[in-house]
Amino acid sequence: MNNLFQKWMDISLVKRILGGLIIGVALGLLCPKVTGIAILGDIFVGALKSVAPILVFFLVISSLCNAGQTHGGVIKTVIILYMFSTLLAAIIAVFTSMFIPITLTLAEAGTDTAAPSGIAEVLQSLVLNVVSNPINSLAQANYLGILSWAVLLGIAFRGAAEHTKKVLKDISAAVSTLVTWIINLAPFGILGLVFNTVSTSGLEIFTEYGKLLALLVGCMLFITFVTNPIMVYWCIRKNPYPLIFKCLKRSAITAFFTRSSAANIPINMEVCEEIGLNKDNYSVTIPLGATINMDGAAITITVMTMAAAHTVGVSVDIPTAIILSVLAALSACGASGVAGGSLLLIPMACSLFGIPDDISMQVVGVGFIIGVVQDSVETALNSSSDLLLSISAEFRQWRLEGREIRY
Repeated sequence: MNNLFQKWMDISLVKRILGGLIIGVALGLLCPKVTGIAILGDIFVGALKSVAPILVFFLVISSLCNAGQTHGGVIKTVIILYMFSTLLAAIIAVFTSMFIPITLTLAEAGTDTAAPSGIAEVLQSLVLNVVSNPINSLAQANYLGILSWAVLLGIAFRGAAEHTKKVLKDISAAVSTLVTWIINLAPFGILGLVFNTVSTSGLEIFTEYGKLLALLVGCMLFITFVTNPIMVYWCIRKNPYPLIFKCLKRSAITAFFTRSSAANIPINMEVCEEIGLNKDNYSVTIPLGATINMDGAAITITVMTMAAAHTVGVSVDIPTAIILSVLAALSACGASGVAGGSLLLIPMACSLFGIPDDISMQVVGVGFIIGVVQDSVETALNSSSDLLLSISAEFRQWRLEGREIRY
């Protein structure tokens, strides 16, 4: 039995998900009335619903209480670029989704969902959810309450003893491991979800998924080739594209296949060393970027949330869209190092519109279906941007000092 389990784990998750997807489609077409298969999807979604609130709570507390202090002009510039880039990505994704609305076929999309009447109602709901009882917030998956209490507790624990901080870090790591276990069940969950969808809606459902994936990848490519070059030009006052293509060649390609910003840190640091950057700077900014520079994650959270809003008939006005952008940018910073991290933060963004957890977790399930491509492109954008903005910030310092910029 152990050998069988080990062989299963040795197969990459992408291949296992593809297998579950193919089997789910085949069963949905050949035997659509067979009962019991769809329950696999329900179990997978239910497990995600249960663990996601705990994950967000301890992840944020641990990140804040263990965060160190950074100094230096270059590092300060990099942090500003990271945060601005992530927020800009979220804003572009939100407004693109408003102009190109995508709706999804979900099992309970027809349930009654009270759409906010305007920004006043959104703000009222936002404030009430933020100050909700923390125990109730965890039990009811009120992600805004979870986030607010986690932030406050994380700041409060900064003054705690080191062993207390280590306990919180260990709890966060343990919950992340639990999430990894659940994610390894994704092939069976995807099988059940795809079977249920294909047996009721037919193969036309994949046209929906294709449009959603095209919107996600399109937004990420826009950041890569339009907004990032503008920020790089601001730093170096030279044609930014040679540097961008260098970063894509050295960082994005490997990140696309590893699907891990953390695993790509050594590669990014090697490029920084080859260019001749200050090690005291890039040894901080590259690992920091793998944590807080999350353009791709912000795009995924906002596009998927907007798709959920369009599906249930929630109208999103401009002020609400801006609030969503800020919330997505902040939550994206907590998505690093967690399998499916950006997808698991979608329910928190959906809660802004009062979208039920049952609906938002089905959207997460759709995210896993298209994640074979989405997650690879997202990681490639995140990791290559870490390298690009770290280099650009130091080049800006070189330019101000009158030094030659070479790469």
